Parts: sequence; C-alpha cells; structure tokens
Amino acid sequence: MSTTYTKKQVAELIDGVLDWETVRRMLFMPKDPLRFSMYIEVLQERAKWEDKIVLPLAPHLYIVEDKNGDIVNKCDCGYVFGPYTENWKLNALIYVRDSVEKFNQVYPKLMSPDAEWQVYREYYCPECACQHDVEAPVPWYPVIHDFEPDIAEFYKWVGLKVPKGIAA
Repeated sequence: MSTTYTKKQVAELIDGVLDWETVRRMLFMPKDPLRFSMYIEVLQERAKWEDKIVLPLAPHLYIVEDKNGDIVNKCDCGYVFGPYTENWKLNALIYVRDSVEKFNQVYPKLMSPDAEWQVYREYYCPECACQHDVEAPVPWYPVIHDFEPDIAEFYKWVGLKVPKGIAA
C-alpha cells in the first residue's frame, strides 16, 4: 500500500511547522490509510515510556496499552489517569474559575462570563501540571465525559490489528 505523505511530513504536521500547501492538500484529499500508522509511530518515538500508544486523545494525553496489557489513559509525563473506559478527568487536578476575580485572570474586565451561569473547569495532570482540557458548563453540571472511543471499530476501519486488551 503506497502512501501520499512521508513520516517527516506527518511529524511536521504534529509540530505545526508543515507548509500550508501540504496541509491544505492533506485536508482536501481522501485520507491516506497509512497516515494514522505513521502518526502513531511518530508519537511513539517521542514518548518517554515504553507503553504502546493505541490512540491519542489530546496533544499530551493518550490511550495506551501498558506492560500488563491494560488499556489506560496516560499523560506525556507517564502519569496514568486510569482505565480508558473511565472519565480520566476525575483523576486530574481540577481548577474551577467560578468568580469574577478568577475569570478576570483570563478575560479583560467586564468581558468575562457571569459566574452564576457558567464556570470554567481546567483539568491538569497531577504530576507535570500539563493542562489537558477546559470545559465551560453551568456551575451545577457534572464533570463531562467527552467520549469513549470504539477502538476496535476504529482499528478495523484503518486496517490495523486490534490491540489485545480491547474487546473486538
């Protein structure tokens, strides 16, 4: 199976330094079946740990297969947030912006949301303090579980072997 892009181009795309014309071509052309494999390969080479990256969730957050065969959510630094089927945010440090004073740390005065109607929840890694997500719900709303990917179906779709710890 031939590929339209090189591993170097995929790495430059991840780093945000790929030339605009190539990015535009990538956006408008049909997806290359090997691009996901190259993407995972580049991320794996950069990882500071040996666990196998199964699926990236965010720029510094991954679903990985650990040495025991468990599928978990893991930060770049190596902190494990728990099983991938559970909401990783519940094992993160959570900073809640719920007052005018806290909103004014990020917004100019008089341009921030009304804290009675909205809060910002910022989710950080307890080990390295990397910010992984921000959500803006009403104050009483529970922590949002963004999604639980169907890894088996996704891997079948991209033509890869489903990881052992995933029910096929």
